[in-house]
Amino acid sequence: MASSREYILSLRAVRERATIVGNAAKAGKLTHFDYHEQKMEDVADFVTTIINRDYGGGRISTIPPHGRWQHIEAGGVPRVKDLLETWRKTGCDDKELCRRVIDLFFVSVLVDAGAGDTWRYTEPHTDKVYERSEGIAIASLHMFLSNAFSTSKDTTVPRVDASGLQNLTAETLAEGFQSTEDNAMVGVPPRAALLRSLGQSLSVQQDVFGPDGRPGNVVDHILRHSHDNKADLHGFWDTLQKLLIPIWPRDRTQVDGQPVGDAWPLSTLERQADPQDTNCSIQPFHKLSQWLTYSLLVPFERILGVQWLNADSLTALAEYRNGGLFVDLGALTLKPDALERGRKASGHDLPLFDANDDVIVEWRAMTVALCDMVHEKVLKRIPDEHLTIAQVLEAGTWKSGRELAAQKRPETKSSPILIKSDGTLF
Repeated sequence: MASSREYILSLRAVRERATIVGNAAKAGKLTHFDYHEQKMEDVADFVTTIINRDYGGGRISTIPPHGRWQHIEAGGVPRVKDLLETWRKTGCDDKELCRRVIDLFFVSVLVDAGAGDTWRYTEPHTDKVYERSEGIAIASLHMFLSNAFSTSKDTTVPRVDASGLQNLTAETLAEGFQSTEDNAMVGVPPRAALLRSLGQSLSVQQDVFGPDGRPGNVVDHILRHSHDNKADLHGFWDTLQKLLIPIWPRDRTQVDGQPVGDAWPLSTLERQADPQDTNCSIQPFHKLSQWLTYSLLVPFERILGVQWLNADSLTALAEYRNGGLFVDLGALTLKPDALERGRKASGHDLPLFDANDDVIVEWRAMTVALCDMVHEKVLKRIPDEHLTIAQVLEAGTWKSGRELAAQKRPETKSSPILIKSDGTLF
């Protein structure tokens, strides 16, 4: 039987506890939000319209799974594809190609929290300007290609290793991301500290990541534990959690004196809780860890042909694009006291809360629960295709949330609820 901490670290706990919160919403028992179930048909209609707009005409099956690959190829530029072709010409076999892409995706995802509403990245040699997640993706690509995350100076063989990450400074990261006083990215020092912590964690798990602590060595680990080129998502998740849990900021929730990462006490769960279980009011999300997992599955599939078992255990990502969708379309509304408190904190119409505020934790739990509901409704609206949750996130909820933000708040494109974050969570 799994311990309470093991359960909270699991994917199962993310969905099961969010489902409890979703059921509380249906019963009108949320703490900070009112849930308007009738609006969910509008949400599903909007998401389906976006999917059909971009992938109609028989192209639904071509929707890629949610992952970092698309962000790095922003602007329709096949950057990853071109790199693979270049590396193949130098004699790389498929395993090494996959290792390099895993190296890149590891650092690119783990620095992919909100960059702020004003930060921009101008790509070298093209002068094209990118923002937000795509800007971070392309900036991290160029840093990777210059071996900014490695001790190796041979830029013809880009890689990531533990020592390179442990030596990374906030100044180097700021330079790579073009973050200046006039073009400031949110949370550069915490992001650099997170990557240094990743380097430390990689260095002590040599059984998986090798003596140099290379993220890409997880390829060999997974292949050793696969059968007929089929790998179990749950085993991969446990490997990643063992690596990642030690790297998160130390002021987060602990269970039995040990950290549990992106998991937070929630009043709505506490009211449903078993008084004998002191940890049953904790709602886990593991958002960046799940974003990394979604992203890493793709090169295994595309380059090595690995088939993932139990991939549907991953949940919707509890972040402000998916969550903003439900607020902007009226399925969730803040209760008056929470709205007033948030507006007082921000000083304007959009409410602001700390990332660990009970309001934000409840919003995130509802995001997971409601995305599962939308997934089911979208499947009924597109009956001839079985879209995975990863595909609905990619072409539906995340994209819909971003487009609604741009329509409703064109100057900032921000979420309808603002989150005070340090760059290591959202």
